[in-house]
Parts: sequence; structure tokens; C-alpha cells
Amino acid sequence: MGAFITLLLSSCGTTRTPRYNFQELARAAIRLEMDIDEKDNHALYVESSKWLGVPYRYGGTSKRGTDCSGLTYSIYKKVYHKKLQRSSEDQRTEDCRKVTKRNLKEGDLVFFHNGKKKRKASHVGIYLKEGKFIHASSSQGVIVSALDEPYYRRCWMQGGRISD
Repeated sequence: MGAFITLLLSSCGTTRTPRYNFQELARAAIRLEMDIDEKDNHALYVESSKWLGVPYRYGGTSKRGTDCSGLTYSIYKKVYHKKLQRSSEDQRTEDCRKVTKRNLKEGDLVFFHNGKKKRKASHVGIYLKEGKFIHASSSQGVIVSALDEPYYRRCWMQGGRISD
């Protein structure tokens, strides 16, 4: 019984409450225009918010300019410490397993075709939550869009969960 009490008391000191930078989270929530809950991946939302407004640059992977797969590559490297392929199609076929739209979770990739080549991903973004995803638009730079917007509904290809 004494060993149990010692174990119980010693384990109390090992549980730590996660520390949040509430100012950083508040800034991210405002920039992304969405609530960030306690259960959400705070690192994903904070990092994503830092990319908003970055101009589109084909082949780019920096905050001076990025394309869609460069954005997913850079955020995944920073948040998840995973290196993705550098093209939308390669991320879809080599880095992911298929996920249906209704089973998307935050951090999943979302893939779209261009309306002509429907079997090849020409655009990718990162699913956040509540039907919204972050991506690099060729006309507007890095923005948050909704999956139910007509263009993204029409050109939806699949969701993808990064393999471990």
C-alpha cells in the first residue's frame, strides 16, 4: 500500500498543464477568422496565420512567395517535422492515403484538379476545420477558403492524410 501511495504522489508532479501563448493564439484566430479551441493543433493555426497574405510565386517555398505545394511543404516541415514531396500530385500519390471529404481532420491535405485533367492534382491546401482550408491561390496569394465554394466543390479530387 505504501508503494502505491508513493507512486500516486510522485506521479502528480509529472503531469503538466500545457502552456499556451494566448496572445499568439488570439492573433492567429483573428487573422484566420475562426475560433481556435483548446483541442485544436495550436501550432498548425499559429503557423498558418503567419502565411496569410504571402504572394503567390511558382516554385516558391518562403514567405517572400510560395506556390500551393510549397505552402503545404513548408507548414508540414515546421509544424509536423515531416518532409513532403514538392508537387501537388506527388504529395497526393506518394505522401498520403486517401480520405473522404466527410472524414477530413485538421492537418489533412485537400486536393483539387484543374477541371481539364481530372485524374491529376493541380492544387493542394491544408484542411483546418469547419470546411475551411488554407492554400496559395495563384491570383490572391495565401488565403483561407471554404470547401463548399462552387469552384472547390466542382474541382474537388480527394483528401489525404499524411502517412507516418
